[in-house]
Amino acid sequence: MAGAIIENMSTKKLVIVGVILLLFQAAAFMVGGLIAPSTTTAVQYLATKCVDTTKLRQEAKWFMPWGPNQCDKIRTFDEAMAKKIEANNIVFAVHMPLPNKEMSPWFQFMLVILQFDIAFKMYNQIGENQAMATIDVGLAYRDDTVSEWTEMAHSFEQRKLNCNFTAATTFENEGRYYECDPLPFMEVGSVAHKYYLLNIRLPVNERKKVNVGIGEIKDIRLVSIHQNGGFTKVWFAMKTFLTPSILIIMIWYWRRITLMRRPPVLLEKVILALGISMTFINIPVEWFSVGFNWTWMLLFGDIRQGIFYSMLLSFWIIFCGEHLMDQTERNRFSVYWKQVGPIVFGSFCLFIFDMCERGVQLTNPFYSIWASDVGTELAMAFIIVAGICAVLYFLFLCFMVFQVFRNISGKRTSLPAMSKARRLHYEGLIFRFKFLMLVTLTCAAMTVIFFIISQVNEGHWHWGEHTVQVNSAFFTGIYGMWNLYVFAIMFLYAPSHKRYGDDQSTGQRECAQ
Repeated sequence: MAGAIIENMSTKKLVIVGVILLLFQAAAFMVGGLIAPSTTTAVQYLATKCVDTTKLRQEAKWFMPWGPNQCDKIRTFDEAMAKKIEANNIVFAVHMPLPNKEMSPWFQFMLVILQFDIAFKMYNQIGENQAMATIDVGLAYRDDTVSEWTEMAHSFEQRKLNCNFTAATTFENEGRYYECDPLPFMEVGSVAHKYYLLNIRLPVNERKKVNVGIGEIKDIRLVSIHQNGGFTKVWFAMKTFLTPSILIIMIWYWRRITLMRRPPVLLEKVILALGISMTFINIPVEWFSVGFNWTWMLLFGDIRQGIFYSMLLSFWIIFCGEHLMDQTERNRFSVYWKQVGPIVFGSFCLFIFDMCERGVQLTNPFYSIWASDVGTELAMAFIIVAGICAVLYFLFLCFMVFQVFRNISGKRTSLPAMSKARRLHYEGLIFRFKFLMLVTLTCAAMTVIFFIISQVNEGHWHWGEHTVQVNSAFFTGIYGMWNLYVFAIMFLYAPSHKRYGDDQSTGQRECAQ
């Protein structure tokens, strides 16, 4: 790949390009930090205890916690016992959103976490061996306040309780609450309707040991998490802007390749594939999710990200391999099967894991692979295998980088004795490799640093009169950074017009000697 733009560009022009890219990078962070709101919003709900007074269970009956058609309610289970209301006739109702508010397609998804409030009782303690709560749950929707509710999903689910009682198990501590871990409850990949209603039952069957040994449940709390509509609009606008940018530079790059008098080499094909994967992740198909109930968008987004990162990791391996100057078997993809194999296998494992989780949620939003022991072991197996592949990849990459730098140090001593064309070829290889390594390490470091910052801070910083949304800045900044990375790779490693024609062919023949 002799004669790339980066080899023939003057230092002044290279600095100008670097400054322009840095300005765009700063703009990407500022868009998220200063313009966009926080990425997500969490809303807490306390389930209302409704009483089902019907003798025959009607599947179409929905219980509203408030409003003109609200259900018959009780405040506590002591009141239910006084009125001789059985546990099977109690329905926990949650209306989303809160009164006088509406959901919006701009929210993109809705993730719900469940939390049980369980009181300690000496004669009704949580079982020590895998206490399992069986939940009969239904989800309905409507788009106005007068229409009938339409069922969206209904399922019987089980959730394993992980609760600790920190005080002594004595009569004096009865009524104190267990400390229970939140449970994954529901995930919907599209918020296409204005109002949602959850009806939750905890059926009791002592003969079949259903909901026996789960303690005395006092309340059910839910936390609903959705993407902020303001951030969604900023995110869509950013994808819409970046899509033609990467597409144009990709077409320009490949046009320069086709103008060469030789067929494209492997590294040039891989760079094109990297540009295609970046374009695939950029295409703003999410705009359609605002008007259509596309619940598969979360899964589709995961697949797009997986393809891009797999291509990026493969690019680094092949880039290092093609710069091993003493390597004779180059320009063949089959040479890299040992290094690319773990990437493909690890990505496939994560894809299967995602299909087992979000793939099933397309038909049952209450499903969680972590809810059962078998599902947990299967999920952990996929994650561990993918982690092993990541470690193997990292070792392969470090070994190849070490080999390249060792060859670079060896070639530097013999550069003065080489012919001019051969010396320029090796100097170009050395400069290209060091430049990409520096840029790659910077991008990777920034990704890790901003991810850590977004996890440990409260979500925003106060900067004078402005509030900086750190989490939003992380998403837009890192997304913009990898776009700029791919843009810079295709621009700087495209063939230079200064090396077209016979001069290039002559130089390549001399380098091959």
